[in-house]
Amino acid sequence: QVQLVESGGGLVQAGESLRLSCQASGTISRFNSMGWYRQAPGKQRELVARIFSSGSTNSADSVKGRFTISRDNAKNSLYLQMNSLKPEDTAVYYCNALLRSNYYWGQGTQVTVSS
Repeated sequence: QVQLVESGGGLVQAGESLRLSCQASGTISRFNSMGWYRQAPGKQRELVARIFSSGSTNSADSVKGRFTISRDNAKNSLYLQMNSLKPEDTAVYYCNALLRSNYYWGQGTQVTVSS
């Protein structure tokens, strides 16, 4: 069983930064990939950024140049550094892990960006 616990969300002003963390149960090197998704009120959940077992990453066009995904295998943790935050980044952010063909989700952490 995989458990993912997010932390680091909060209320910030536009232009500020936040760092989200996702603590996984067990070693994260076993995952095919890990990622961050977000869901704003009334909208579908969307991919923010993903990191693969190879270390390669991809991210949504809307966050390129502002958000950086990274991981620390020794700490079994996934991170999302968010800079230059905008009001449209307001959403619940979810950590995700892919293990073989199964997806696992955290409970989410709220990020609110005021203008």
